Amino acid sequence: MAAAFLLISAGALYYGASGKTGDSQTSLMEADSVQDKVTLSATPAPAADSGPAYSLTVDTANPGAEISPMLYGAFFEEINHAGDGGLYAELISNRSFEDSPDTLFNWWVEEQGGSQGNISLISSGLLIDVQKRAMKLDALAAPEGGRVSAVNNGFWGIPVVKDAEYKLSFYAKPEPGKGMPLRITLESADGKQVFAEQVVDEWKEGWNQYTYALTASGTAGNARILFSADQPGAIYLDMVSLFPQTWKDRENGLRIDLAEKVAAMKPSFVRFPGGCFVEGKTPENAYRWKTTIGPLETRPGHAAYWNYRSSDGLGFHEYLQWAEDLQAEPLYVAYIGISHDGDPVTKANTVPLNEIQPWIQDVLDAIEYANGPVTSKWGAERAANGHPEPFNLKYVEIGNENNFQLSEYVQRYGLFYKAIKEKYPEMNLIANTAVEGETIEMIDEHYYESSEWFMSNANRYDTYDRSGPGIYVGEYAVTKGAGEGNLNAALGEAAFMTGMERNSDIVRMSSYAPLFVNTKDRTWNPDAIVFDTSSSFGTPSYHVQQMFGSNKGDVVLPAVLSASGSGEADVKAAIQGGIGLGTWSTQAEYSNVKVTQGDTVLFADDFSTDSGAWTVKSGSWEQADGVFRQTSSDTDIRAVAGDASWSDYTLSLKARKTGGAEGMLIMFGSKDDGTFYWWNLGGWGNTQSAIEKSVGGSRSVIGQTVPISIATGEWYDIRIELSGGNIRTYLNNQLIQEVNDQNSSGPMFTTASRDLATGEIIVKVVNSGDTAHKTKLVLAGLESRKLTGTATVLKSDDPSDQNSFTAPDKVAPVSSEIQWTAGSQEYEFPKYSVTVLRLKEGGA
Repeated sequence: MAAAFLLISAGALYYGASGKTGDSQTSLMEADSVQDKVTLSATPAPAADSGPAYSLTVDTANPGAEISPMLYGAFFEEINHAGDGGLYAELISNRSFEDSPDTLFNWWVEEQGGSQGNISLISSGLLIDVQKRAMKLDALAAPEGGRVSAVNNGFWGIPVVKDAEYKLSFYAKPEPGKGMPLRITLESADGKQVFAEQVVDEWKEGWNQYTYALTASGTAGNARILFSADQPGAIYLDMVSLFPQTWKDRENGLRIDLAEKVAAMKPSFVRFPGGCFVEGKTPENAYRWKTTIGPLETRPGHAAYWNYRSSDGLGFHEYLQWAEDLQAEPLYVAYIGISHDGDPVTKANTVPLNEIQPWIQDVLDAIEYANGPVTSKWGAERAANGHPEPFNLKYVEIGNENNFQLSEYVQRYGLFYKAIKEKYPEMNLIANTAVEGETIEMIDEHYYESSEWFMSNANRYDTYDRSGPGIYVGEYAVTKGAGEGNLNAALGEAAFMTGMERNSDIVRMSSYAPLFVNTKDRTWNPDAIVFDTSSSFGTPSYHVQQMFGSNKGDVVLPAVLSASGSGEADVKAAIQGGIGLGTWSTQAEYSNVKVTQGDTVLFADDFSTDSGAWTVKSGSWEQADGVFRQTSSDTDIRAVAGDASWSDYTLSLKARKTGGAEGMLIMFGSKDDGTFYWWNLGGWGNTQSAIEKSVGGSRSVIGQTVPISIATGEWYDIRIELSGGNIRTYLNNQLIQEVNDQNSSGPMFTTASRDLATGEIIVKVVNSGDTAHKTKLVLAGLESRKLTGTATVLKSDDPSDQNSFTAPDKVAPVSSEIQWTAGSQEYEFPKYSVTVLRLKEGGA
């Protein structure tokens, strides 16, 4: 089974996939869909030209594989202020004064009307031990009409809505003998309008919690809260909180508009809490779920990976509750003692193996908290936190992207797997990569690439080994040429998703990433849902996720797409291109390079003299003594030769590693610097070999990896045979791999399914091209049936179009009723579009 990890840019140090260490590379639509009430014919926009350009035949009588009920999910990570300042509905930033050890981050003092005073951090006489700081408001002088105020404007402004109620709570302790009344107000940014106020003029001795309901008299997106004194005195404050109404009215709950957008995706699972957020930069900052449960004042928060502190108000319990409210399965990503230290490849920061047992126990305890009886230690904690019923956690991922620290991961994975399975044998466990000698149930693959790459890989899973582990595409998105989330990105992702759905017998789960971005902290771009303090919208990629998630059938229906008149199903292009030789942190020699096409010799070089046929791209190469020698230790060394039009050829050569960390790179199908294939012999630290394909400079494994290492000083006979899209690789005359590169050139991509509960036929078609394509759509087995249904289309005239706060539905799905009068109809799929047809028997 191929453990393919591509890679990744997107700010997240989700590095990737050359395999080379150090390579950084309404029922139909329930929300955000405009419903067109006009009933259309089955050909919504008939073209003036002659016949259809394509034929799409869907076999409704002979269903194929079952579609995984877990196929489409959601992945949440605390990044881009997705949680604090986002989904987590708390409106006060730095509510516990822990965000900075030295300054009152996002708090300041205002002195008005000749008043004098200050605010300061204190570190003694605190509310609770886990809280290391509190704030002191000291009013030194306050003439009549003056005030000293501690001010907070939340996360780039506090949103208030007229007549809405807000829950204000805080802990306060008066300075003995110096307690003074406080006037707490929600005000406009300029202070000219007061939206709500509460006066507190009586204080209890010591620390106590005070809770009030505030009702706003106006609407603003950038309000602020003030704690003001108009007479001298001193008071200490901690855990200052302001909550609006939350989704499903949960205490300590979620922002309604953002939670509703996720719910509209109909995710079958929620993966949490990360992402790099799990590991942290050091073990000290790794995610510790036990410090994220219970009363808020007992949660210390922690310095999180994405350069801001997490309050952990959205904690382990809240994640589980969120999943339950979504009717989705929770998927917990467990920390296994590998942190990033800013770079997951070269600066891994680990918990020593002899100290790993507490972290293994931590995962077991997390499962007990989620599932254990109330008589168990952690089940009792769950009950105390308001949920005596188990959450029924069924999925745990062992680490996040720790395949980048493969030498560490292989030592840890088995320890965690064995411990979890011994206590919870029913648990579904997900690995970051294949580990030799260990049981692997499912592998998490991550892809952040161009739209072209995703389209080119739409058939990626057609040839995956069905006897191997299942696949979870845990993170994927178009990150190149995506703007801030444009239609081009959505088209590429949708094309790839047709392939995942068509191959859902092997692709069990998937989740787009990231889910959220606050426009004030766009650390990662693009994202599915964009928001500010009071508004939000979905990107085209979000709408694709919603369209697919809301229209997932139960079984695949075989579908054949062919160009008009071709009579062939979705013809694939042959692999074309020249050849090349390369190394990666390795020195090597090559000789007797020959390219043949049948009986014709296209190229031959024995290096007895300098043929001048090679173009050196990088490295230190010389031709001498009958060899082509590369002596540099740099990475990504290449020399190329041949013609970009070559196809159906055999490449043979001899190669010898003379030193270094890895093996050899044998290139074929080379068209340019970013478009080629290579057989990576002795990659991944000289532990594995694989065929890799580069599209637009982005490489990924195709087929399987095999455990082959390359010995130093030994000559190898290497042969690569190309026939159409078929690749065969031989080492010392032994067949090592045979891969069919099912490259789809597009522009049409499709999948079809049936909803067994309703009997509906669901057809998804992506047209990534700049021309509308009239298509003859045949529903084999339903030729004489009358069908009715809905067409939902996401489209725009320009693939660079994207949504914004001023035009949130510029690229949004539109649904229309359609009637199907026979099993074969013509339908025109618009240019740059994603279409979902949902049809059932009956109707007028």
